[in-house]
Amino acid sequence: MTEPDTVPVTVAGPVPAAPERRVGPLTRTDFVRYAGAGGDFNPIHHDETFARSAGYPAVFGHGLLTAGILGGYAASWLGRRNLRRFDVRYVGQVWPGDTLVLSGEVLRTGTGQDGSVEVEVRLAVHSEADGREPRLVLRGGATAAYPAPASGTEGSRT
Repeated sequence: MTEPDTVPVTVAGPVPAAPERRVGPLTRTDFVRYAGAGGDFNPIHHDETFARSAGYPAVFGHGLLTAGILGGYAASWLGRRNLRRFDVRYVGQVWPGDTLVLSGEVLRTGTGQDGSVEVEVRLAVHSEADGREPRLVLRGGATAAYPAPASGTEGSRT
C-alpha cells in the first residue's frame, strides 16, 4: 500500500488528529525477518537459549524494528515528504506476542522562516499482551513542514 507524499494543508490546521494504529501480535519470525533485512543477527533476538543465558525471559525485538514501525506511522500520518525530523528514545523491550499500539499528538504549530507551517508532534509506542498491563516501549517526536498557505485562499492544497 502506498501512502500519500503529503498531507493536505487546510485553513483549520495542517494535520488531522493522529489515528491509533495497532501492529501485531509480533512473532519470533518477525524478529528474524527484521534481522535479515537489517543485517543484525545478534542471537539475543532469535536464539531462545542465548537470550535466557543472558538473563532475559525470551528473545526480544530489535529496537530499530520498533523505531521503523513508528517511523512508518509518522510518515503515514504527517506525509512522507513533509517530515523534517524524527527521533526516538527506547524505553522497554518488545517480546514475542506483543501488539504495538502507536499514537501521536500535536504539541505545537508555528511558522517557519520560509513561511511554511511547522508542526511538532509527540509519538509513542505502547506494548500490549495478554495477561500484562500495557507499557510504554518507545517514545519519540517529529517535526513536519507544510507549504505556506496562499493568502486569501480557502480549502486545502497539497
